[in-house]
Amino acid sequence: MFTFGSIPCRIAINMTPNQLKEKYIKFFLERGHKEILSSSLVPENDPSTLFISAGMHPLVPFLLGEAHPAGKRLVSVQKCLRTEDIDRVGNNYYHTFFEMLGNWSLGDYFKKEMILWSYEFLTKELEIDPNKLNVTVFAGDENSPKDEESAEIWQKVGIPNERIFNLGKEDNWWGPVGKTGPCGPDTEMYIDTGKERCGKDCKPGCHCGKYIEFWNDVFMQYNKKEDGSLEPLEHTNVDTGMGVDRTSAILEGHMDDYKTENFLPIIHKIESLTGNKYGEDEEITRCIRIIADHIRSAVFVLSEGVIPSNKDRGYILRRLIRRVVRFGKKLSIDKDFTSDIAKEVIQIYEKDYPEISQNKEIILSELQKEEHKFSSTLDRGAKEFEKIATKEAQGKIVTAEEAFNLYQSFGFPIEITEELASEIGFSVDTDGFEKLLKTHQEKSREGLENKFVGGLSDHSEISTKYHTATHLLQSSLRKVLGEHVSQKGSNITGERLRFDFSHPEKVTDEQLKEVEKLVNSWINSNFPIEQEVMTLEAAKKLGSLAFFGEKYGDQVKVYTIKNPKTNEVVSKEVCGGPHVKNTSEIGEIKIIKEEGVGEGVRRIKAIVS
Repeated sequence: MFTFGSIPCRIAINMTPNQLKEKYIKFFLERGHKEILSSSLVPENDPSTLFISAGMHPLVPFLLGEAHPAGKRLVSVQKCLRTEDIDRVGNNYYHTFFEMLGNWSLGDYFKKEMILWSYEFLTKELEIDPNKLNVTVFAGDENSPKDEESAEIWQKVGIPNERIFNLGKEDNWWGPVGKTGPCGPDTEMYIDTGKERCGKDCKPGCHCGKYIEFWNDVFMQYNKKEDGSLEPLEHTNVDTGMGVDRTSAILEGHMDDYKTENFLPIIHKIESLTGNKYGEDEEITRCIRIIADHIRSAVFVLSEGVIPSNKDRGYILRRLIRRVVRFGKKLSIDKDFTSDIAKEVIQIYEKDYPEISQNKEIILSELQKEEHKFSSTLDRGAKEFEKIATKEAQGKIVTAEEAFNLYQSFGFPIEITEELASEIGFSVDTDGFEKLLKTHQEKSREGLENKFVGGLSDHSEISTKYHTATHLLQSSLRKVLGEHVSQKGSNITGERLRFDFSHPEKVTDEQLKEVEKLVNSWINSNFPIEQEVMTLEAAKKLGSLAFFGEKYGDQVKVYTIKNPKTNEVVSKEVCGGPHVKNTSEIGEIKIIKEEGVGEGVRRIKAIVS
């Protein structure tokens, strides 16, 4: 029950995050959906994004028309990570890592069924007061028609017209990710918290706190063409997303995600380490939230085998951990603490995500190593500040450039620089610093947006060729080097393939030539690629390779490449695709590099022409 002033406002039944997840899955299973497992945070064969940031990402090939082995109706709880706006973390609802509830229709049901089920789930299953529900629909513009159909359906299920709001593309339109591709309107659901409106224009989408958005139904019904025009898709799709943390906060009766059952043990541990109390001071509460959020994210990223580094995923992880250390110092934690908090995260999530318990020791070890490394960096930053303090500066000012160097090179928050400057009678050019920081963030965000595009990855003709080529490459490596070879990872772009595999020593030039020759012989033999759908157990009994067993669902796709004349199997793998129809479509493969990337793991880079 929410309380604003002295007015109690009952919105829904009290429900924990796990109860919400169970109820959501059960609801859609009863309506003909099949549950699929959460995919890894690290996308497989998708160079367009560093991490999975939405439930639809693992389903890209199927949203584009490929048949899913589990059918046309799917439901899941998907792990997600978004760090484009990491500086916004610290309020009561924004997160980097989160769990996303989602259900999908792949060319099956559409707006009528989805909106009806949305209303039913919210008002019947969650017992949300229908009078507190507000919805938004696409208002239309000069290029795209108004979504009158969704508005009419909402009215029919019980939402009056005065609580249906028409918003523009920035609020109620999805896609396409690039210049062309699938796109369409969406409809979003908001809770009216009972708070007073901030002004006459206050409505869903306003950030004053009166309306909180928590569920989104996307209707992919158009294809945007090169000339900007829209044409109807032959097969329409539904893609939905409901955040577990935010919805749980609503159901548990408060407006703070960090007071939900999945966060409270983490918050209590931070309180015990710092001696501070969550909620008593605005800045202290912000610091506690950042530490709690970032440690949770770091645990999940580390559980995927990513380690801190200065590039791509490793850089994101390093940035998360170092922000934790910075804000821990701000709360006067004077000892190693990241692993202590991580243990709370592990205890909360290890039952649902076994990869966390399986990698527990690695997670704790990497956190400790990065914490030690950054603590020494902070010490070096203090010495750098001493140099600034002894300079003969007119007006005793820490310049914007100096403050930014302390921030960028040594991880000094501007607040620490200001405190140190104040102690020696210096001032800081904070306005200039903020301008430099803003420019830096804009450049960083532009770069990250290319990595977190949040949508349909590259399934072009050339990428599909590379994907099939990895199957042949693995088979050839197993024949030349031995059956101990197994895939440890892969990355495909439009320019090359990268394939990581288990092998204890460097592959010789002679062996590489033999591997390349064998792959090209299979390509030139015009072998067809056959696809079957079966259970994972049945696939393994048939001898199919499946190196990522924990990521597969009940039904899997098996791709077989064999000689039709002799029935000799060249490759049989469990895989999500996409693949060419015949090996001859690949072209000629050329291995351009072989190197070690870890203990017992080698990497091959190759191109096709």
